Amino acid sequence: MLKRWLIAMAARVGIIVLVICCCLSLFYLLACKPAARRSQQSLLWSGGATTKEGYMALLQEREDSHRHYINSLTKQIAQLKEALQERTQQLQDSLEKAKAKGILPLGLESLHKTPTQSDLKEFFRSQLNQAEVNSGVQLPSEYAVIPFDTFTLRRVYQLETGLTKHPEERPVRKDRRDELITTLETALHVLNGPEQRSDTTRRKHIYSPSDFIEGLTRTERDRGTVYDLIFKGESPQDFTQLVFFRPFGPVMKVKSESVDTRTMLINIIVPLSRRADAFRNFIRNFREVCIQQDGRVHLTVVYFGHFKKHQVPASPLTVRETRFRGFTLIQLNEDFSRGRGLDVGARAWRRSQNVLLFFCDVDIHFTSDFLTSCRLKAEPGKKVYYPVLFSLYNPSLIYINQTHLPPVQQQLVIKKETGFWRDFGFGMTCQYRSDYINIGGFDRSIKGWGLEDVHLYRKYLHSKLMVIRSPSRGLFHLWHEKHCADELPLDKYKMCMQTKAMSEASHGHLGELFFKQEIEAHFNSQRQRN
Repeated sequence: MLKRWLIAMAARVGIIVLVICCCLSLFYLLACKPAARRSQQSLLWSGGATTKEGYMALLQEREDSHRHYINSLTKQIAQLKEALQERTQQLQDSLEKAKAKGILPLGLESLHKTPTQSDLKEFFRSQLNQAEVNSGVQLPSEYAVIPFDTFTLRRVYQLETGLTKHPEERPVRKDRRDELITTLETALHVLNGPEQRSDTTRRKHIYSPSDFIEGLTRTERDRGTVYDLIFKGESPQDFTQLVFFRPFGPVMKVKSESVDTRTMLINIIVPLSRRADAFRNFIRNFREVCIQQDGRVHLTVVYFGHFKKHQVPASPLTVRETRFRGFTLIQLNEDFSRGRGLDVGARAWRRSQNVLLFFCDVDIHFTSDFLTSCRLKAEPGKKVYYPVLFSLYNPSLIYINQTHLPPVQQQLVIKKETGFWRDFGFGMTCQYRSDYINIGGFDRSIKGWGLEDVHLYRKYLHSKLMVIRSPSRGLFHLWHEKHCADELPLDKYKMCMQTKAMSEASHGHLGELFFKQEIEAHFNSQRQRN
């Protein structure tokens, strides 16, 4: 009878403990969930509150609401804890009596032990340790990479997926909006919390959504979601970076640190063969962004073949005009090889500083925001950055109804009618020189066009370095006519032709041109009927 009673008592208490633990977990999750989120959504995604006072009033309202809600939950949790302690004490007293009489049933010894850690916390911690957050994992190929989405207060920049095929959008799904807004709210609570505000090294004023620059997010389906958020710092070169992880539960703070980019020099390496007009356009962009705005950049041009001064127009970089001295020109009297040129440019660096390398092409247009992303998303020994650039279509087709083509600056619009995310290209990349050298660099046996960037990308994937792959809103590929040489091998020639076909115009626009006669015939038929 005693054995049966003890077993029944243990089972009853076990059920009560399980129910109470579930209630505690539920209360905790409810406490982490904002009670009045609708107003915050409309403000963040529709731009309703654009002033600091509006944000401050909203934050104060939310803080008061949370405080009352937490007080109510605290009372309920205290009552549950008291009931749990009472039941636990009853069970322990019964077990002590049974143990003293030597009739403790087999299998109930574990109930006599006091738990030391919550199973829920252990599960969340194991999820964090297994996810690719603090370090990279070895991947079999480029198809196994989970790309990041880039998001701001108003937009989400994503690779083309699903039926929408939109390169950027305001989140349509409510759960997607809730997810990003909740994460941003959590980050602001952390930044404005007592621990952060008591730190004398940080800013005195309160952080607001207007301080948020951009974030990265991606989900590992069997682990959770990681968020990498960047906020403005005390000066234009200072930033605060927070990393959170949501293991299909409450968000966990992984890292919060200030990043000083003042001394982060970027060596932009451009391989070149002829193409003087394209290089002049590149230098025009370089002068505006790198010299006039950023100022922490070195340019290395690796030129293939014999050249005259007018073929490599270095005059826009003269000391007399700009006082810019960070320019290196390397001549190679051999056939053009992109991988060879980038490798020579990377290894030609002779300073002791472990410089950040940006492998670039002459037909690339970038902004100062991209240079900031390059500095913040690459880390020596830990991370390399592979941005997905936005490739512009043939402007003569896109703006066929206009008398004159708009200037390049007006063509830099991220829409499905103007271009596409070049997710199959891996040529533009930011990595530190030490990581490039340690990984073995490019395969220098590859000649001409294609595949050398894919081989380097796979080397990084097979290493312990984390590969950051995400769309970049500040990196554009300018359209230019593409020629596929007859001497290319069949596989490279097919790749070249596919790239050429995709770069002309969108699928819908090409369809309109292809069926132009049928469309005009239908239009004339409708006009005659009317």
